[in-house]
Amino acid sequence: MVHRTQLIILNTTKVGERSLVLHALSPDWGRRSFIASVPRGGGMALFQPLSILDAEVTENPRSDLWRAHGVSARHPLTGLRTSATKNAMTLFMSEVLWRTVRDGAREDGLFEWLERSILTLDALEGDYANFHLRFLLEFAAALGFSPTPEGLMPFAGEHLREVRALLQSSFSECMLIPLNGKTRGEIAELLLRYIGHHAETRIEVRSLRVLRELFR
Repeated sequence: MVHRTQLIILNTTKVGERSLVLHALSPDWGRRSFIASVPRGGGMALFQPLSILDAEVTENPRSDLWRAHGVSARHPLTGLRTSATKNAMTLFMSEVLWRTVRDGAREDGLFEWLERSILTLDALEGDYANFHLRFLLEFAAALGFSPTPEGLMPFAGEHLREVRALLQSSFSECMLIPLNGKTRGEIAELLLRYIGHHAETRIEVRSLRVLRELFR
């Protein structure tokens, strides 16, 4: 059976010379892995982290690894791909998702929320240094944890005031909260601990170090 669907790439694993395993989020199956052939002539660009793709998926009754083909970009995401800072954020966001959302997990609305988040970051032209912090709070809500100041208090430590502001501000106000790189990094770490606690997993995100350097 062949399905037409959308995929958001979280990570990839190279298999041989011309194939990739796509670790992806889909509206139909939640997180799932697919195998795909890499088109010749720069086809790897299609499969960058948080790329949003249209694809046909063919079920394989003998394997859980179904084949994705007829792959094309659903959105060009030019704003993400031409900005070093936005690209670093996509690496962070995709790594958080990849390390948190388990294979086979399907959270209602998660795909749609993530697509909106990606398109929002792609469109922003300035004042987005706090975007990944807002992303983590919204991600927790999308997973059903509904973060509150009281719930975050055991994790927030000396940053409770900033966390409360991030949580209770509108999106545009949140982007303008003055934070330095060190504080942003510490808040990101405490939010990852909060999410990991509720998801019952330890989330180690290596790409956070890059964001610390970019947003000092």
